[in-house]
Amino acid sequence: MRAAVARRYGPPEVVHVDDVPDPVPRPGEVLVRVRAAAVTVADARIRGSRFPAGFRLLARLGLGLRRPRRPILGGVYSGVVEAVGPDVTGLSPGDEVAGMTGGRMGTHAELVVVPTERAVPKPGGVSHEDAAAVPFGGTTALHYLTRRATVTDGTTVLVVGASGAVGTSVVQLARHLGATVTGVTSTPNLDLVRRLGAQHVVDYTTTPVAELTGRYDVVVDVVGALSTRAGRRLLTDDGVLLLVTGTFGQTITSFGRVRSGPAPEKPEDVAELLRLLADGELDPVVESVGGLDDVAAAHARIDTGRKVGNIVVTP
Repeated sequence: MRAAVARRYGPPEVVHVDDVPDPVPRPGEVLVRVRAAAVTVADARIRGSRFPAGFRLLARLGLGLRRPRRPILGGVYSGVVEAVGPDVTGLSPGDEVAGMTGGRMGTHAELVVVPTERAVPKPGGVSHEDAAAVPFGGTTALHYLTRRATVTDGTTVLVVGASGAVGTSVVQLARHLGATVTGVTSTPNLDLVRRLGAQHVVDYTTTPVAELTGRYDVVVDVVGALSTRAGRRLLTDDGVLLLVTGTFGQTITSFGRVRSGPAPEKPEDVAELLRLLADGELDPVVESVGGLDDVAAAHARIDTGRKVGNIVVTP
C-alpha cells in the first residue's frame, strides 16, 4: 500500500510517500481502507519533535528517541472495513466506520488496522471527509467542556484560539450546550467564529491577549497564549481555567480552578460528534482536502500557525 511516512524527526519535507507492506488484522481488529484522514497539529508536533514546554523528553521516550517509532503518522480516519480479524463480531467488510487510533497512529495510508472498539459506525449522511475532520478537535472540546468543566445554559465561555481544529469545536460545542461564547482569533477569521456561534469576538491583532478584560465562568486556552496567572485574572469567582496545551509545569500543578492534561479518545465521544454532524448541528470546518502526496504540505501549513479548522487527506 501507499503511505505517507516520516522515518526521522525534522521539517515537513521529511514526510514522503512510500510503498509499505499491507497491515494484517489480528484477533479483535479490523482492516479499514482509509477514505479520509485528518492531518493535525499532533501529527506536526510528532514529526517535528516539538511539544509543549517540558514534555519533549517524555514524548521522545514514548514516540521514539532517535526517530519516530511509528513512521506512518495520523490518528484519525474514516473509511470502509476491508477485512476482519479472527473472533470479530459486529463488523463486516463493507461497513463504513470512523474513529481514532491513539498511539498506534497509521491513518496516513491506504489501509490501517483498528481495534474493533475504535471503529465507530459512520452515519450514511456524513461524508468521509467530514467524519475524519471532527474527532481530533471535537473529542478534546467535549472532554474539556463536559468533564473538566460544567458548561450549560447561561455559562459564559472565553475561547482563546477559536479558529483552529480544537477552537472551532470548542466554540460550537459550547454554544450547543447553551453557553454564551466569546471567541478570540485574528482578523481574517472573525466572521467564521461568529458564524460558528460566538456571540462576541475579539481580534487579538488589535486587542492582545494580555489586554483582555471581562470575567468568564470558563476560560479555554487552546493555543497556549495565557499564563496561569493571566488566565485566573479573567475568571469569575467560581470560574474554571482550561489549559488545553498547557506546559509540563502547568499540567502537574493544575488543580482546583486550573485544569490541564490530555484528553482521552473515547469512541462514545466520536459517536456523539458523528451524530451532531448527521443532524447538521456541527460544522466540520474543513480548510482543505488533498491526497497522500499533499501530507507534507499539510504539515507545512500547520507549522505556520495559521491553519483554520481541519486539513483532510483522501488516500
